[in-house]
Amino acid sequence: MSKLVFTNGCFDIIHAGHIDLLDRAKAMGTKLVVGINSDASVRKIKGSQRPLVNQEDRRKVLLALRSVDEVIIFEELTPENLIHAVKPDVLVKGGDWAINEIIGTDFVLANGGEVHSLPLVDGYSSSSIIENIGGEGSEAPLPSNGVIKDSFKQHIRVIQQFLAESSDSVAECAEVIIDTIAAGHKLLICGNGGSAADAQHIAAEFVGRYETERMALPAIALTTDTSALTALANDYSFERIFARQVEALANAGDCLLAISTSGNSPNVVLAAIEARKDGCRVIGMTGAAGKKLASLSDACIMVPSEKTARIQEAHITIAHIWCEMVDGHFASK
Repeated sequence: MSKLVFTNGCFDIIHAGHIDLLDRAKAMGTKLVVGINSDASVRKIKGSQRPLVNQEDRRKVLLALRSVDEVIIFEELTPENLIHAVKPDVLVKGGDWAINEIIGTDFVLANGGEVHSLPLVDGYSSSSIIENIGGEGSEAPLPSNGVIKDSFKQHIRVIQQFLAESSDSVAECAEVIIDTIAAGHKLLICGNGGSAADAQHIAAEFVGRYETERMALPAIALTTDTSALTALANDYSFERIFARQVEALANAGDCLLAISTSGNSPNVVLAAIEARKDGCRVIGMTGAAGKKLASLSDACIMVPSEKTARIQEAHITIAHIWCEMVDGHFASK
């Protein structure tokens, strides 16, 4: 009896960790299908310098492995549509994804299938290999001129790099926001700490106004209802504080703006997954290492920094640009 196993990833540089994961995945069935992100979607998830290997070459390398039977390239950031088309009996991801974070889990389980999060082999990652050969890595240190000058220089460098490499993503996200509101739907926004403050800030700009007089626009920060937040954290878990609100408030056609500087905040990740289940589009705002949130989003802002302060500064700058674009679109309405 045939048993189809599916997994997905970028697979930019194949290493022993990948081969181990694919071997174990294949052992769970009779055929292993691997979905790989297209070159365009890898750039949106991992930045403009990736992938190092183009999609056709990545496909050929994977097909040369004894465990892999078929490789399918997908254009979206998430493999959700591909999973629905393939209809796997077994869905597999690496251990950096909890089962409740894996896209397609509900679909596969509803069809009587299995979902597994397999522990990864320690010490292997494409990013660490790239860092070791000097092709990519953490931000190069600037000569120290004192905290004030250094911080300003870091800020300027991050903004300039984002402008040069990723400014198209600002317009892409703005289009999602404008289309959502123009269709009579609303924007839900969530984040933790400084990102929670940004969520409230952005919602206030939409409900009130930014710089131009226009109609009030529907935006809700999921970070402001202390009774709901504390009840949900107490009765469920802190990881569910945003997802439960999305479940209650979201309608198909709405948009969730999910903000996480790391891209790994469990409560923000689960909110994005819930929004997708409810038929909402998802905009992610994260930093250079935010692959998880980016891969759950329809459109994403990835600030080229791993320093929380620099990421948050860029986030609010970009949000203000969205506000200006939204003002321009709705000013006459």
